[in-house]
Amino acid sequence: MRAYIPTAAACAALALAWAGTPAAALGTGPTVAFTISDPRIAEASGLAASRLHPGIYWTHNDSGDGPYVYAVDSATGRTVARVTMRGIHPRDVEAISIGPDGDLYVGDIGDNLDGAWKEVWIYRFPEPKELRDRTVDVTRYTVRYDQGPRNAEAMMVQPKTGRVYIASKKQSGGGLYQGPAHLSAHEVNTFRRIADVPWVTDGAFSPDGSRLVLRGYFSATEYRWTGGAPSKLADLDVPMQPQGEGVTFTSDGRALMYGSEGHSSKVWRAPLADSQLPDSVPPLPPKATPGSGTAGKGATATPSASAGGAGAGAAGQGSGGAGGKAVGLGALAVAVAAGLGLRRVRRRRRG
Repeated sequence: MRAYIPTAAACAALALAWAGTPAAALGTGPTVAFTISDPRIAEASGLAASRLHPGIYWTHNDSGDGPYVYAVDSATGRTVARVTMRGIHPRDVEAISIGPDGDLYVGDIGDNLDGAWKEVWIYRFPEPKELRDRTVDVTRYTVRYDQGPRNAEAMMVQPKTGRVYIASKKQSGGGLYQGPAHLSAHEVNTFRRIADVPWVTDGAFSPDGSRLVLRGYFSATEYRWTGGAPSKLADLDVPMQPQGEGVTFTSDGRALMYGSEGHSSKVWRAPLADSQLPDSVPPLPPKATPGSGTAGKGATATPSASAGGAGAGAAGQGSGGAGGKAVGLGALAVAVAAGLGLRRVRRRRRG
């Protein structure tokens, strides 16, 4: 959402500075998986791994674009399909997720006025079996919150129950809102607050539904999902990005993919440590090292840190690059705070 960080150039400079820290240089942190090359995708605000097409990620722009959803090939960074939602005039699309039935859910849930819209919407349609430009009919759901209007940028569909959740975005901390067991296209769907969450720009469930990750601009939090509620499991680092507003699990559940707004934006892959893996994902065998005697016939080695492998990469990110990242985050936080302050001043003048 452009209103929150008007200093994208400064943030990009900080991102370059972070790329030069020891962790990035050694390949122990997240790595760039692909770069979105489509010039039409300038404000990617959501990310979802395809269920039908391996290596394909669905994304969209936020306010200012039409009723479009894009399929991007992670092997090339190119758009392989643009889906147009028929009869839809989106206001501020901020999130995308895939349900257990294979349907895509698109969250028109943003609110640049910090909670002025009485209602927001969710659009739903089956994930296309063939990747080509097309126009589709959608089911539209009207959403309200039990505590009044909220600004939100994260919408997640639980992959086992199909229940939809929305995380509101608030500088001092937001809330996680649970939708009805089944959304209705004929009446208003009231989402009820079930938990407190930090400042959230996107979120995603793991493919098996046992983990929920909520990200912000500077960090992410992983939760264990049990009994229809989250319990905090771990704090996760996120790569330094100009305006990070997308996250999704890879289809195998072993890593997170982080997206950002901006032209030619990079999508990063961050492997999860063994302790952070979803319940259904077994740890990889220990990596064989020369002279260790463990690289015998039939031994399987984990991917190297530079290739985005789990375990070593995730652990290294929190150690080797901590100093450089702390400096970058501090400067970025100052930039964001300044931007928010200018925004408030402009509002007062307009009022």
